[in-house]
Amino acid sequence: MDYRNLGASGLKVPVLSFGTGTFGGQGPLFSAWGRSGVDEARRLIDICLEAGVNLFDTADVYSNGASEEILGAAIKGRRDKVLISTKTGLPMGDGPLDAGTSRHRLVAAVDAALRRLGTDYIDLLQLHAFDAFTPIDEVLSTLDTLVRAGKLRYVGVSNFSGWQLMKSLAIAERHGWPRYAAHQVYYSLVGRDYESELMPLALDQGVGALVWSPLGWGRLTGKIRRGQPLPKNSRLHETAQFGPPVDDNRLYAIVDALDAVAAETGRSVPQIAIAWLLARPSVSSVIIGARDEAQLRDNLGAVGWSLTSDQIARLDEASAVMPAYPYYPYLIQEGFARLNPAPV
Repeated sequence: MDYRNLGASGLKVPVLSFGTGTFGGQGPLFSAWGRSGVDEARRLIDICLEAGVNLFDTADVYSNGASEEILGAAIKGRRDKVLISTKTGLPMGDGPLDAGTSRHRLVAAVDAALRRLGTDYIDLLQLHAFDAFTPIDEVLSTLDTLVRAGKLRYVGVSNFSGWQLMKSLAIAERHGWPRYAAHQVYYSLVGRDYESELMPLALDQGVGALVWSPLGWGRLTGKIRRGQPLPKNSRLHETAQFGPPVDDNRLYAIVDALDAVAAETGRSVPQIAIAWLLARPSVSSVIIGARDEAQLRDNLGAVGWSLTSDQIARLDEASAVMPAYPYYPYLIQEGFARLNPAPV
C-alpha cells in the first residue's frame, strides 16, 4: 500500500481507504448498500489492515449512528492501529438542533460520535455539508476548541462548493484556527465536475481530496453494459434516485473504454476505474466500499500497478465533458496560456 500526505498536512493516509456505509444497513439507502454487523465488519477490517489500509471513513448519519457503533466495536483493542474519519452536519432528526454545524450541534455531535465509536479522539472530522445558517467564524472557532481539547486531530469538509471552502480557509488563516486538510468529494470517470473549480483550489490551497463513490454510484462495477438490462441484483434499482445523474450514452462510452483497458491489463473494470482516480492531481485517498470479502479484495487490487499514459488518455477522452462557464477549454481559462497553467 502506498501512502500520501492528506493535503498539505503531515498526516499520512493510505491511497485506498475503507468506507463503512455498508455497516448497519438501516433505512432505504443504507440497507441497499449493505448490512454488515460487527463480526463481518471485523473480518473486512482485518483484510484492510493486512493490505495496509488503516483509514476507515464513516458518518453519524450512516444508518442513524449504527455504522459508527459497529466500526467502534470492530476496532476495539486496536485503536492505535487505525485512523478514524467521520462526518457530521446532516440531519439526525426532525428537531431544530438535530442538523447543521452550530456550536451547540458540533459539540454535541462530536461527543455522541466519540461514544458510538468507543474512543476519546477522532483523527479526522469532516463537515458533511455547508451550513449557510451558521456563521463560518462560529463553526471554525468551535472546531478549534475541539482540536485544543484533544477530541479532534484534523478537520475537513465534504460536498462544499469552491467559494464555501475558500472563504472558510481564509477565515481560518486569519484567526489561526485549524485549516481544512481534506475535502471529501464525489469524483469518478462518470462524474468529473470536481476538476473544474475544486481541484485547482485543492492544489493551490493544499486540500487533499478523499474521493467518495469512485465507481460512479455503482455504475462502473463491470456489470452494466450497452444494450443490456440493469442486473436484477444491482443496488441502482433502489438507490439511483439518491445519486448523481448520468447520461446513458456517455456512461456506455466510458464502460466500452474500461472494458478495452481491462482486456489489455487483465484487471477488473472497478480496478481500472479506481487506478485512473489514483493518477489524478490532488487525490489523497480513494474511499472504497464493499458488501463482502470478494468485493473488497477486488477493489484492493487497484494498487501496486499503474495505467499507461495511453490508457489514461483513452479513458480521459471517453469521459470528457464540456466544463461549465467560465471553464470552457480554450475560450476563457485554458485559452489564456500566458495567464493560466496547463490544464491538469
